[in-house]
Amino acid sequence: MKNSILFLTTLLSMAIFAQEKPLFNGKDLTGWIIYGTEKWYVEDGLLISESGPDEQYGYLGTKERYKNFELTLEFKQEANGNSGVFIRSAIDGINVRGWQVEVAPPGHHTGGVYESSGRGWLIKPEPEKENVLKVGEWNQMKIRVEGDKLTSWLNCTEMITITDEKIGAGEGSIALQIHNGGGIKVKWKNIRITELD
Repeated sequence: MKNSILFLTTLLSMAIFAQEKPLFNGKDLTGWIIYGTEKWYVEDGLLISESGPDEQYGYLGTKERYKNFELTLEFKQEANGNSGVFIRSAIDGINVRGWQVEVAPPGHHTGGVYESSGRGWLIKPEPEKENVLKVGEWNQMKIRVEGDKLTSWLNCTEMITITDEKIGAGEGSIALQIHNGGGIKVKWKNIRITELD
């Protein structure tokens, strides 16, 4: 009986701890920090990222740091649409160290993992998965990071899985990116996280 009660208590505490929570409230940028001069704003309940006049890299990072988690979000690319989602990242001005799950135009490896200020591309989706991206429509992305393992999904299709010691040792915030070069606009919504430990 005691073991059963302990087991149920453990399950309940795990369920409470693993509760999903929003990172974006649909109203303003509470909980986020803007890095760089590119545009980040809220319009009609959506988070908008857009190139500014400097046409440089820009980031919107969480104030909190996250280690092991499952992140879900939706994005819609307009114009160039070259962006990304950083995990366990450290940002200084417009310089970032960390791992980016790519969000990019067709044929440019959305869902792949790129290490900034490091080794570059670590893994790209298989070529036949490049057409999973819905051009000009809303796309669903899920990123799961646990220890040294990172998996990404796009529109319910697993894009990549990588196990890497450096990713495992990383710590930091979650950040959205605007690529340099100008002419970029991406909309985001339903950004939610479930912490895993």
